Amino acid sequence: MADETPRARDEGTRTDAIRTFPFPADLALGGVGMQIGPMGGDRTWHADAPLHRVHRIDFHVVMLFTEGPVRHMIDFAEYEAGAGDLLWIRPGQVHRFARSSEYRGTVLTMQPGFLPRATVEATGLYRYDLPPLLRPGPEQLAALRAALGQLRREYEDTATLPLSLHTAVLRHNLTAVLLRLAHLAASSAEAPRRPADSTFTLFRDAVEKGFATQHSVSAYADALGYSRRTLVRAVRAATGETPKGFIDKRVVLEAKRLLAHTDLPIGRVGVAVGFPDAANFSKFFQLHTGLTPVAFRAELL
Repeated sequence: MADETPRARDEGTRTDAIRTFPFPADLALGGVGMQIGPMGGDRTWHADAPLHRVHRIDFHVVMLFTEGPVRHMIDFAEYEAGAGDLLWIRPGQVHRFARSSEYRGTVLTMQPGFLPRATVEATGLYRYDLPPLLRPGPEQLAALRAALGQLRREYEDTATLPLSLHTAVLRHNLTAVLLRLAHLAASSAEAPRRPADSTFTLFRDAVEKGFATQHSVSAYADALGYSRRTLVRAVRAATGETPKGFIDKRVVLEAKRLLAHTDLPIGRVGVAVGFPDAANFSKFFQLHTGLTPVAFRAELL
């Protein structure tokens, strides 16, 4: 279970922008779009990554812990993981490593685009409604460890296959791991469990790219070539929400991130999420959170 939004925060995390770090392709064996290996104090995905400060990444991270407890902040919630637990951080989420925690176990990182779209949909790679903290039972944990072990052996074997076949084998093994994780995540959540269809997937991707400037459901429907009614059915089936609710939720999340982890003035935060008028942004934010942007930021101090 996640704690409430922490009020105490390292003031060193407040800057004029939240730094985003790309997938460290130069560190991947053979140049493939994934990495897997042991966690430790010397592991990082970028030489300048301030792991103890709030930052975001544009790739997936799955951490399986062999020791604990480990406290890790993901999108305004503190999660405590123990031995045998997993944390799944998705692209775009802000997070922070705890200075006081020892990170020990296995870490898997994956670049978006490494897997084909059908696999992405089947494994729920972008189901942000699913919990990041996963607690597998003994049998599930044993199966996950075996799958991760096989994936790591294939990843480190760069000599017995040409690159094209090596990459194909990695994709198959990675898919097996992710299908197990997706099943675990779905069974741990109260969210709707019906797999997302391609209509919702396209809408979700379009919102992720355009939420900072476009909040209109009709505009997304027109751009994707769907009727508004078709879009409503697809989004409701996948998430239980309306398309407008889905868009607004994404806008609110980004606004919270910027308010909490940057020193941007309220007006500039509003502009960054598609509200040129600061008053309209404040009304929108208060409607969805019950707090004004100023009050939300003050509560975190």
